[in-house]
Amino acid sequence: MRDPDSGEKPSVSGASAAGRNEGQTPSRSGKGKRRRGKPSRMASANASSSGNAGATGRPEVKDATGEPVRKRKRRRRAKSVQGVATAIHAADASTTKPAANPGAEQHSGRKRNKKHRQRRSLQGRPLAIADKRLGAEASTRAPQANPAPIVRAEERTAFSQIAREDRRGSGQAAPLGFDSASPLYAALDLGTNNCRLLIAQPTRPGQFRVVDAFSRIVRLGEGLGASGRLSQDAMDRSIEALKVCAAKLKTRDIRKTRLIATEATRAAENGEAFLERVLAETGLELEIITRETEARLAVSGCSSLVGRETKSVVLFDIGGGSSEIAVIKIGENRSSRLANHITHWTSLPVGVVTLSERHGGQHVTPESFEAMVVEVQGMLDKFDCPEIHTLDNPGDENGFHLIGTSGTVTTLAGVHLDLPRYDRRKVDGLWLSDDEVSAMQARLLSWDFTARAANPCIGPDRADLVLAGCAILEAIRRRWPSERMRVADRGLREGLLTDMMADDGVWRRGRARRPARGPAPYASHEGKTQ
Repeated sequence: MRDPDSGEKPSVSGASAAGRNEGQTPSRSGKGKRRRGKPSRMASANASSSGNAGATGRPEVKDATGEPVRKRKRRRRAKSVQGVATAIHAADASTTKPAANPGAEQHSGRKRNKKHRQRRSLQGRPLAIADKRLGAEASTRAPQANPAPIVRAEERTAFSQIAREDRRGSGQAAPLGFDSASPLYAALDLGTNNCRLLIAQPTRPGQFRVVDAFSRIVRLGEGLGASGRLSQDAMDRSIEALKVCAAKLKTRDIRKTRLIATEATRAAENGEAFLERVLAETGLELEIITRETEARLAVSGCSSLVGRETKSVVLFDIGGGSSEIAVIKIGENRSSRLANHITHWTSLPVGVVTLSERHGGQHVTPESFEAMVVEVQGMLDKFDCPEIHTLDNPGDENGFHLIGTSGTVTTLAGVHLDLPRYDRRKVDGLWLSDDEVSAMQARLLSWDFTARAANPCIGPDRADLVLAGCAILEAIRRRWPSERMRVADRGLREGLLTDMMADDGVWRRGRARRPARGPAPYASHEGKTQ
């Protein structure tokens, strides 16, 4: 290699060697592995004779043969990277000019070396420069060995959503690269109004992470109150939604699955025949659960919203064809399963679909609204339940409260917050005072059908159902007056998942599953349980 002062363009290897021999302290003799491209001894001699060592103020160390001692491997690697960058810049220049002040360059090199002495070199920086120089060749490089995983739309969130949180209260939302070592559980709820699916994996004790979700309004119970049978159109809509659920379940390795059907299938004359058709067309085998089981599952799904200071709760689930109510009293020894504290429960044979069909859901007047409330009150009068005493100290508001888990209460919460679009992260777990609930019901009652349908938290699918749900809620509030009500955007699916995971013992001491690292957005779905 020629001397740099000769004016010839240096090669890449020469630039690397020059960068390697400038401004560095020598290391122990014999250490370090020789690089693939070996610098010639003549280059070392030229570099030594150029006076660079004297400019640095440091004596040059030589071995017994008179050759300069090689530098340490780590620093040699860092300098070689800088040398490659220097060579590429030199190649881009049309003419190479000798340095005006080589001593200043060496001084700046020493400062950079001292600054980054305790850091690892930025190995990727020269590659970026090389990409610019190569131009079109850089775009034809081979793809990465481990590309970023492609995440489907259902597995992203605005949990938004439990990212969901994303916490979902009893479940955490999440699926960007979920923990493949943790088992998966699936729960499907075919109700009178909705078809809903959740796939999740356990995380911390009592909680889980949502991996996939689905929710669609199918109105299976449409016309059931008048005919006593499921209509053909309603069954067709439900089967189409169940086919989507079946496709999601086939793509996952799921340890345990539970698929249930509730009031509409339970009350219809052709309910069993419908489930046989579901099995034949989708491969899903659904079970019809009892009203008591439905009430217990609703309680299990909302257990994380009952604080330790609470002494008694009335939890209600306003569904499409029935409404489940559970009275819960918690003593000194609280069980890990809140459903074990149920003292009384009932299932009213009325829901938002059946009540709106009887009284009309599109055009509701104050008089027709009061008629719906009175009808539900008559059903509640037959419920033999003793009076609930909050605490020995009546001034403590934490002793007793209501919990509502349904599309009715989540809609009230969304309207109360004036949300531009429904967001379960802001709704789930929200506290509403008694005055705020009354104000929201009066506000909805003052709107006509068009105004309700235009509200982003209601929409056209629920515009004819929400006031019927408010009438059921008003009857419950009159039976159990409370200063506060907590909103739960969760229901039977969460209860199913919680029970299955608890039965498998995934949350037992010493066997708790570690949650997956990284962001945890909630899977996109409607999240309402109406």
